[in-house]
Amino acid sequence: MMTRFISYILILLLLAACYKEINRPLTVDFSYSLADTSHTVPITVSITNRCTGATNFKWSFEGGEPATSDYENPGSIRFAQAGAHKITLEAWNADTRDSKTIVLELDSAVQVSFDADILVNDFSPVQVKVTNRTTGASSYNWTFQDANPASANTEQAPLVTFTTPGPHLITLEVSNGGQKFTASKTITVKPPLHTDFAVAPGPFDDDYEAPLTAVLTGKSVSYLSQQWESAGGVLASDTTSANTVFFKDPGTYTITLTNNNGKETQTVSKTITVRPNSGLRTITNIKLGISTAHADIGCFYSTRLRKVYRKGDDLANDGKEIDLVFFGLNRTFTYNKFISPDSAASYTFPAIPGATVTRFINKQESCNCGISFSESDFDNMQNDAPLQALQIPTAASGGWQFDQAVLPRIILFQTADGRKGAIKIKDYVLEGSTAYIVADIKVQKYE
Repeated sequence: MMTRFISYILILLLLAACYKEINRPLTVDFSYSLADTSHTVPITVSITNRCTGATNFKWSFEGGEPATSDYENPGSIRFAQAGAHKITLEAWNADTRDSKTIVLELDSAVQVSFDADILVNDFSPVQVKVTNRTTGASSYNWTFQDANPASANTEQAPLVTFTTPGPHLITLEVSNGGQKFTASKTITVKPPLHTDFAVAPGPFDDDYEAPLTAVLTGKSVSYLSQQWESAGGVLASDTTSANTVFFKDPGTYTITLTNNNGKETQTVSKTITVRPNSGLRTITNIKLGISTAHADIGCFYSTRLRKVYRKGDDLANDGKEIDLVFFGLNRTFTYNKFISPDSAASYTFPAIPGATVTRFINKQESCNCGISFSESDFDNMQNDAPLQALQIPTAASGGWQFDQAVLPRIILFQTADGRKGAIKIKDYVLEGSTAYIVADIKVQKYE
C-alpha cells in the first residue's frame, strides 16, 4: 500500500516538472485616415484599431480632441493646431503590454493674399505699397518683375519702385512648412512724362505771312494738365492738346507748353517767324486736263482752297469756291481757253452748283485792252502791287482762245470776289485723252 502511494506521488512530481506557462500573444497596431489630403488644420483624423490579442486599450492624442480614449476604437479625432502631433496606443492583456506611437505632421490652413496700392499715380516712376494679407503661412518669398528691389523674403514687402513702362508681375509664394501657395498681381506702368509739340502754319497760311494762324499739335504723353502760353498771339485754348494760335502782325513769336503729371513739371518752348503780308498767294505746278481728262486730271480749280476738282466730285458745297475752269478741246491743244465757272455747261461740263463769275484775258495780244503782263512780270512779282494796277475789262469772260504756239503763256483773271491773278502755263503734256497743262498761279489773297 505504501509502495502504491509513493508511486502516485512520483507521478505527480513528474507531471509538475513537465508543465510550462504559455503567455497570450499580443500585436499592437493601428492606422489612420484624413478627412482630406491637404494635411492642413483644422482636420479630422479617423483611427482604425488593428491590434490582436489585446483586452485593454489606452489612447493618447497629443493636441487632439479628445486628448485620450479608453475605447478599443476611438473613432474620429479633431486637430485644430498645426505642427507635429503624437498619437499613442498602449494595449495589453493579462500576460503582455505593448505600445505604438506615430507622429502626425499637420500644416496650417493658408489663405494667400496681398494688396498692391499705387502711390500718387501710374506714370513712371511708380511706387507701389504692398500689404501682405496672407494667413497661415510660415515663410514668404516676394518677386517684383523689373522693379527695385527685385525680390524679398520678409513677411511684409518693402516699398517697390517700377520705372519701365508696361505690365509687371508681383508674385508672393508662401509655405506653411509642407505646402507652397502662390498669388500674383499685375501693375501696369505708363510712360514717364514727355512734353513736346509741333508748330506749323495752317493750311491757308503756309507762306508764313501775316495774318497767320498756326496749328499747334501736341506730342506730349503721360500728363494730367497742360498750359499753353504765347505772348503776342491769341490762343484758341490754353489747355487743349490740339490747338491754334493767331498772329495778326509780322514778327518772331515764342510758344510755350507746360505739362504736369502730379510728379513733375516740364516746359518746352518753340518759335515761329511771321513774315509781312505780301498780299499775294503763289501756287505752283497745278495740273488741269483737257475736257476728256476731267475724270482723271480735273478741269476745275479753287484758288482759295487750292484744290483741283474732277468729274464726279461733290460740288454741292464747294461749287461756289471754284473760280478757274480750263477747257481744252483736244490732245493737240489747238483750242484752249479759261472760262467762267457759270459758263461750264456751255463747254461740255456739267453745271457747277453756286457757280460764280470770273473774268479772263486768255490772249493779251488779241484783247486790245491795253494790258501787257509778261513772263518776267509774273516771275518777278513779290507782292500784289502789279495785280492791283491791272484793269480787267468787265466784258471779259474768256474771249479769245489760244493754242500751244506761245509758251509760256500768261493769262489774267479777276474772281467774283474781286481778287486779281495771273496764270503762267509752263507746259502742255500730250497724253492722249488725259493730256493736261502745267501752270503756276499768282493771285491776290482772300481777305
